[in-house]
Amino acid sequence: MTINEFLQGDKFARMAGVELIETGNGYAKARMEIRPEHLNGGGVCQGGAIFTLADLAFAAATNSHARLTLSITSSINFFKAESRGYLYAEAREVFSHKRLANCEARITNEAGELIATFNGTGYRKDTELPFVPIE
Repeated sequence: MTINEFLQGDKFARMAGVELIETGNGYAKARMEIRPEHLNGGGVCQGGAIFTLADLAFAAATNSHARLTLSITSSINFFKAESRGYLYAEAREVFSHKRLANCEARITNEAGELIATFNGTGYRKDTELPFVPIE
């Protein structure tokens, strides 16, 4: 099993159309095509959909060490609205320890323009995951 296969178990992210396109040691990139069901009343991509995209990238980056890491806090800042096309979340661990990990993600559109930033802290449990850690 790979981390990508393991994270297929995130049914909510899958339902939202989020897909992992790259994973590495403390790193991940995900994308989501904005669909009509992602739009809010104002006709732009709903913040929760963007958060889900960033959260899956966070999960892949922090779980890349094959130890179950669950979010204990996260925040997102929105800068630009989008209503069509693909959004990308690129997540990088900025701190990795036995019990805690911190990860920052940049969410951009197809032109590379900054849409939002995400910051999350995860707690590492003793549970080993069923794939080889990404080195």
